[in-house]
Amino acid sequence: MSARERGQWTLLASLVAVVVLTLMPLPAVAEDARPYWAALVMIYWNLEGGRLRYLGQAFIGGLVLDLLTGSLLGQHALSLLIISYLVERFRFRIRFFPPWQQAAVVMLLLFNDRIVQLWIIGLVGDRWPNWQWWLAPVIGMLIWPWLFLLLDAFRQRERRVRS
Repeated sequence: MSARERGQWTLLASLVAVVVLTLMPLPAVAEDARPYWAALVMIYWNLEGGRLRYLGQAFIGGLVLDLLTGSLLGQHALSLLIISYLVERFRFRIRFFPPWQQAAVVMLLLFNDRIVQLWIIGLVGDRWPNWQWWLAPVIGMLIWPWLFLLLDAFRQRERRVRS
């Protein structure tokens, strides 16, 4: 196995974890507050690894997420596309923020996603979400430092194996 192939395992494992965490059933009370795992992992790989930096990857990932969750086709694709664009646009600034500021930026990105989702809900005519729906960006902000450290540890291990 080449060094490049070994280097893809962390990315692949994190994408599989996103699918599992997204599809994992939660109690009805916690369902609306589920963190947007796909966005969190995509933000990490865009910022640190540079592996999910292209808008096409975000769009295709969003379409796959739409198919897996049974949501409106293009809903997650649009939101991940917008998040990917914003992260790529401000990538070099965000990378050098201290962790608590990075978490605040992640929360703002996730709130922006909620506004896009609300716009789509309004266009389609679905029911308006309850107040717990707005907790997901806050939970994502609280998870961000730990997710960042976990993925960074795997990435460091991957680099040591490569060299």
